[in-house]
Amino acid sequence: AIREPWVRLEVIGPSEYLGVVMKLLQTIGGTYLDTQYLGTERVVISYEAPLREIIVDFYDKLKSATSGYASMGYELIGWREDDLVRLDILVAQEAVEAFSRIVPRHKAPSEGRATVEKLKEILPAQLFAVALQAAVGGKIVAREDLATRRKDVTAKLYGGDVTRKNKLLDKQKKGKKKMRERGSVNIPPEVFLKVLKK
Repeated sequence: AIREPWVRLEVIGPSEYLGVVMKLLQTIGGTYLDTQYLGTERVVISYEAPLREIIVDFYDKLKSATSGYASMGYELIGWREDDLVRLDILVAQEAVEAFSRIVPRHKAPSEGRATVEKLKEILPAQLFAVALQAAVGGKIVAREDLATRRKDVTAKLYGGDVTRKNKLLDKQKKGKKKMRERGSVNIPPEVFLKVLKK
């Protein structure tokens, strides 16, 4: 088991959003502590949760769920053991360190699948087929394939010379094979931000 930081989280907001906030807090996998009412309009909800669950996009989800009326604060309360694993994302058989993260073992396949599906939507098409994979300890838990972008090499041909057409298509096939063998995928910077936003 690996130890991870836990925090005491306090969410302050209008009491009309209490149900929505409680539902959101249940998704981060922590422990409910208590609810205090500040008059009739405002409420403070205390919760203990893993830090990894709130640092990525919890604040954005909270603002969205409460129409911007809730706010939050947290403080570190210590370290706790959990069954955590490192989830690696591979693009064309190369691990991309920026996408690697620590997740609970039981969530690794679903988080990996969600990440490779999002990458498939966001990454631009390449000239060769690209495998997008999620791995835990060397074992592949999810995979998607990025479609190839096809250039029409026969567009310049006139008439119906089939042998010339086949020669150009074979040349293209050999070129794509070479690219696949030594090719690497350039990931634009905006892709990293889009993938981190769940």
